[in-house]
Amino acid sequence: MIYCGIDWAERTHDVALVDDTGQLLAKRHITDDAAGYKILLDLLAEYGDSEQNPIPVAIETSRGLLVAVLRTGKRQVFAINPMAAARYRDRHSVSRKKSDPGDALVLANILRTDMHAHRPLPNDSDLGRAIAVLARAQQDATWNRQQIANQLRSLLREYYPAALAAVDPWKNGLCRPEARELLRLAPTPAQAAKLALRQLQAALKRAGRKRGIDAEAERLRNVFRDSYAHQPSLVEDALGKQMLALLVQLEAACTAAEDLAKAVEDTFPQHPDTEILLSFPGLGVQLGARVLAEIGDDKTRFADARGLKAYAGASPITRASGKKSSITRRWVKNDRLNHVGYLWAFSAITASSGAKAHYRRRRDEYGDWHAAAQRNLFNRMLGQLYYCLQHRTLFDENTAFPTELTAAA
Repeated sequence: MIYCGIDWAERTHDVALVDDTGQLLAKRHITDDAAGYKILLDLLAEYGDSEQNPIPVAIETSRGLLVAVLRTGKRQVFAINPMAAARYRDRHSVSRKKSDPGDALVLANILRTDMHAHRPLPNDSDLGRAIAVLARAQQDATWNRQQIANQLRSLLREYYPAALAAVDPWKNGLCRPEARELLRLAPTPAQAAKLALRQLQAALKRAGRKRGIDAEAERLRNVFRDSYAHQPSLVEDALGKQMLALLVQLEAACTAAEDLAKAVEDTFPQHPDTEILLSFPGLGVQLGARVLAEIGDDKTRFADARGLKAYAGASPITRASGKKSSITRRWVKNDRLNHVGYLWAFSAITASSGAKAHYRRRRDEYGDWHAAAQRNLFNRMLGQLYYCLQHRTLFDENTAFPTELTAAA
C-alpha cells in the first residue's frame, strides 16, 4: 500500500508518499493551479494509482479545487483536523519543530497507521453537494443579516428611538422593506417628524405594501411626531450618515438572503430525499435543505443512527475516570446541524402532537430544562430520520410516537 499526505496552503502544497513501512518514497512541492494538479496526479500514477487501486490521500481541508480534483474516481480523501495532525506531529518531533514537508509526511503516516480511525469524505452526489453549498450560504446570509440588524438597532437606540417604536409591531422589524424604506427617507428623527401623510403612504407603497396603507401611515406619523429626547443637531446628522452606511449593508444582506433562499427552493425539490425530509413535522424547504446539506446523501456515511446523533451533538456523552462519571452534552459536533436541530425541534412541538407530548414528558417527568428537552426530541427525530432514509419510507406519526399519542389521547 502507498499513502499520500498533502500539506495544503493558499498558493503551494507539499506532497509526501510513504509505503507500508513508513519509508518516504517521494515528495514534491506543487503550485495551486492546473499545472500543479497535473504534477500531483502524474506522481500518484507513477506509484501505482489507478481506478482499481487508488492511493488514499490525507489533507487538512475538505473544500477547494485541489480536493475536487483528488475526489475524481474512487479515490478516498481523508480530511484530517489540523488539531489532530498537530498531536500526531509530536510523535515524530519532541522539539515541536514544524515544516510544510514534514507536515505532509505526518499526514501520510496518519493513514499508514490509523486510517481505520478516520473517516473519508462522504461520497455525496453532485446534486447533494450543490444543495449543501446553497443551504450553507443561505444560513450564513441569514446570520449576517441578523448581525447587521442588531448593529443597526444598537445605533438607532443612541439617537432615533422613534424608528424602533415604528417598526416594533412588524414581524422581522428592521429587516422588513418598509423599515428600510422609512430609514432611507428619514435618517434622523428631525426629518421623520416633518414627513407628511402622503410621503409615508408613498414610502409604504414603494416597499411593496398592499393593504392597510392609510391606517399604517397614520400610525407612523403619530409615532414620529411623539416627544423623544434628541441628540445635538450636528451629532444627530452625523449619526444619520452612519446609519445610512449601515443600512446599505443591511440592504445587501437582505437581498443575498432572499436570493439564496429562492435558489434553495428551486434546487432542493429536485433531490430524491426531499419527499422523505419534508414528511417530518417541523421541516420546511429551508430547514430540510440544511439537514440534507450536513448529513449528505451517502447512505454509507454513518454506520448506524448513533453515529448520526453523535455527529449532530444530539446524544449525550459519558465521561468516566475511576469512581467518577458524568453525562453531559457534546461540545465537539457539527455546529450547523446542531443549530438546525433546535429550530427543527421547536417547530415540531407545534406541528406534531406526538412531538409535543414527548417534549412535555421530558419536562414534567424527567425535569429537563427547555433546551435539554428540545435536544432529546431532536435526538429521537434524528434516529427516525436515519431509519426513513435507509428504508425509503415517509414519516408516520403513529409509528414515531405511539406512547406519547396514547398518553395525549
